[in-house]
Amino acid sequence: MRQLEILFVFLSCFLSLQAQEPEIRSVIDKDGNVYKTVIIGNYEWMAENLKTTTYNNGTKIPNITGSLEWTKLNSGAYCWYNNGEGNATIYGALYNWYAVNTGNLCPDGWRVPSDEEWKYLEGYVDNEYAIGDEIWNKTGLCGFDVALALKASSGWDRDGNGLDRFGFKALPGGERLSGDGRFFLLGLNGFWWTCDEDKTNENKALYRGLIYAYDQMMRYTHDKTFGFSVRCIRDR
Repeated sequence: MRQLEILFVFLSCFLSLQAQEPEIRSVIDKDGNVYKTVIIGNYEWMAENLKTTTYNNGTKIPNITGSLEWTKLNSGAYCWYNNGEGNATIYGALYNWYAVNTGNLCPDGWRVPSDEEWKYLEGYVDNEYAIGDEIWNKTGLCGFDVALALKASSGWDRDGNGLDRFGFKALPGGERLSGDGRFFLLGLNGFWWTCDEDKTNENKALYRGLIYAYDQMMRYTHDKTFGFSVRCIRDR
């Protein structure tokens, strides 16, 4: 009888652990790239950064390599970090917000997440989530261990790896600056656009950021000409 009780406890624990494993799926973009996806709460998220060079309506997205040309854009564009296509496999592409705003960047049925949908993700994965908008606006940091939960368990420099508790596998794809078109912070920071503009400044939009040295997530606004990564989302 004692052995049966021990076996029952072991099986219960095993099944419980199995139930907590991320549910991995996939989605294909217009270029034929296949992305792993993961269910987190009420949504299905890409578990990789977007790297499409084609909008979902078949229109090609301009690839802007020149620094000066990048800074003057007011329409959708993408680039690879350091203009090296080899960076696409791991980090995906960097898009300006004008590409996001077309509504055609993600695969059919998918979308760039809103600020509220990012907030939901932060609340779902955080162990001690108790920060309201008024604190966000003052500090720009969200939650207790959001970054730790979402960062990939390898690929971050300076001991910045996370625990990847939910299969999100956030990586530090860096950014392209709006002021001079330079590439910056690959391996150290990751930035992702939301689909929402800054309500107080029409030239800026909201984004999220993860930094190698922090367990929290950044929530700020930047000029729409910045080049950031994109994750797509759909309802579960």
